[in-house]
Amino acid sequence: MLGGGLAAASAVVSIRPALAQTAASVLHCQIPVPDPSRSGQAIAADGSLVPAGTQGAFPASGRPFTGEEVKAALRGRTLPGTTYEQSRAYLNYIRRLQSGTSGFTCYASLQMPR
Repeated sequence: MLGGGLAAASAVVSIRPALAQTAASVLHCQIPVPDPSRSGQAIAADGSLVPAGTQGAFPASGRPFTGEEVKAALRGRTLPGTTYEQSRAYLNYIRRLQSGTSGFTCYASLQMPR
């Protein structure tokens, strides 16, 4: 019985660092707004992509946002370097990401319970 307890304890010790490493990588992953293949487009308030110069739309962000920044914004903060309205539009874009789009895996990882 004692031998089984030691084996279980070593499994816990080896799994926890892996989970911590995974959690850290999720916070450092990046989400470009918009996807690099659509970099010439702007972001409408609802998160849809529209032609650059569309009235009321926001230009592409100058840099990708980290998972940590997006997670904080999903909890009510604004994304760094953005106005409240711009941050909401970018978050709406991020929420609409689909598989195969750059940043989708990062955003999906943020949605998984820890």
